[in-house]
Amino acid sequence: MVASAEGSDVVNVTPLAIAGCFRAESPVWGDDRGFFREWFKAPDLSAAGVTFHAQQANLSFSARNVVRGLHYSLADEGQAKTVTCVGGTLVDVLVDIREGSPTFGVVELVELVAEQGTTVYLASGVAHGFCVTSETASLAYLLSSPYNPEKELEINPFDAEIAIPWPLTGEALVSPKDAAAPTLATRRDAGELPVFQPSSSL
Repeated sequence: MVASAEGSDVVNVTPLAIAGCFRAESPVWGDDRGFFREWFKAPDLSAAGVTFHAQQANLSFSARNVVRGLHYSLADEGQAKTVTCVGGTLVDVLVDIREGSPTFGVVELVELVAEQGTTVYLASGVAHGFCVTSETASLAYLLSSPYNPEKELEINPFDAEIAIPWPLTGEALVSPKDAAAPTLATRRDAGELPVFQPSSSL
């Protein structure tokens, strides 16, 4: 939704069902030229109890029915994420895989639309994925720690135990690495899951 010039510029941050994760809604300022939005504002996250220090910014472009994920990091310093859609439409997927979390196993889907002002904050250790529902879509995301290939792991996005209801309109387009990723149970048996940290700050 496009906001009027007289609206508030405060980002409204509300908790999601997964412990330590949040949805942030910001105004979208639009006219006949297009639109403008502020999709990340540290003070508004801080007001919700989240301290996020961005160390890397990534941009992903994908076609319809592309499924990416489920990805997570075992970086020693942790890795939280702040994500938003900057083109097209997609469904963002969060899965709590943190050992000891009060919401372990919870799956949450959040629709992200470029022309709307929704951003998602994922606490460190929460697995992330998404599915593109428009012809193409772009996802921008900030990481609280740099990408470290030795610490990055995947879980199969079609793991029956997790049972994500991917909003596909055709055959899923998945990378070979994601398609061959282990199940949640396999990662858990191997001791390859992150551990829940009560603080959502990173």
